Amino acid sequence: MKKENLPISPHLQIYKPQITSVLSITHRITGFCLNIVLFFFTFWLISLSLGKHAYDFIIGIFSSFPARLIITISILGFFYHFLNGLRHILWDFGFFLEIRSSTLSGYFVILFSVFLTLLLSFKIGLI
Repeated sequence: MKKENLPISPHLQIYKPQITSVLSITHRITGFCLNIVLFFFTFWLISLSLGKHAYDFIIGIFSSFPARLIITISILGFFYHFLNGLRHILWDFGFFLEIRSSTLSGYFVILFSVFLTLLLSFKIGLI
C-alpha cells in the first residue's frame, strides 16, 4: 500500500462537541485574551503616572462604545477564566469528576460568569 493511500485517523470534525471540551478550549482562549487585555490595561496605569492630560486622553478612548464593549467582554472572560480555574482546582481534589456533575458545574460556571459580569458592569456604569 502506498503511503498516500493509508487511512487517515479520525480528527476533530467527527466528534460531537461536549460541554467539558468546549469549556476547556474556551478556558485556554480566555487566558490568552486576558494577557492581551492586561497589555492595554498597562496603558491606563502608565497614564496615571504621566499626568492629567495623558489620563484624560486614555479615559476618553476607554469611554467610547467599542472600548466599553471590549471591557465588558474582558470582564466576562475574567470571571469565566477565574471560575473555571476554580472548577479545575476542585477536579484536582477529586470533586465533580462524574459526567453529570462535571457538565452541571460547567453550566454553573457559564451562568455565574454572566451574572457577575452583569453585576459588575452595572455597578461601574459600563451598561
